[in-house]
Amino acid sequence: MDKAFIFDMDGVIIDSEPMHDMVDMEVAAGFNIRLDRDRLQKYVGMRARDVWNSVIKEDQLSLTADQLLLIADEKKVKFIEVSDLAPIDGIRELLKRLKQLNYKIALASSSPIELIDAVLHKFEIESFFDYKVSGDEVQNGKPAPDIYLETARRMNVNPDDCIVLEDSRNGIDAGNAAGMKTIGFANPGSGNQDLSKANHVVDSIEGVLEFI
Repeated sequence: MDKAFIFDMDGVIIDSEPMHDMVDMEVAAGFNIRLDRDRLQKYVGMRARDVWNSVIKEDQLSLTADQLLLIADEKKVKFIEVSDLAPIDGIRELLKRLKQLNYKIALASSSPIELIDAVLHKFEIESFFDYKVSGDEVQNGKPAPDIYLETARRMNVNPDDCIVLEDSRNGIDAGNAAGMKTIGFANPGSGNQDLSKANHVVDSIEGVLEFI
């Protein structure tokens, strides 16, 4: 029986939620859109396109998500490339342990593939991942299960043989809806996320080792 472990990226591999907030608020300010960290909390884990579409609808703006994404995505990739960010503590060790245990390893992130590639390249951990799936490659973003079901399909494993590591309520809901075992990582950088629906909750990446 194949075993599979699926990582979210933002807030799990990289403590990037503050970066997303900073860039998105900067872009919003350029268009006179009111966007602050409190408002962004409910969107953690969602695709940027879905976030901007929600903001556009809520504020009845005459903008498109594509206009905002074009600017925000470029800023985020550049930020990652020049930043001194490092993987969240314990990530490298967890990846090595999963390889030793013969897990198939995938990354399923709401972020665009350009940002995924920038993060994995910067941290020099591309070789650990057998598969990577962006939220842009599926019809519905988290909290819908699409990205996790697509990842399981590509890995050729049953959803109930997959473990998902997530830091957000939207991500946990997506993993649960896909029929996978979910582990919630309580990352302070991701804000006050309700992880109560996860099968297990850990406050460090090292804590994940107990459940694999």
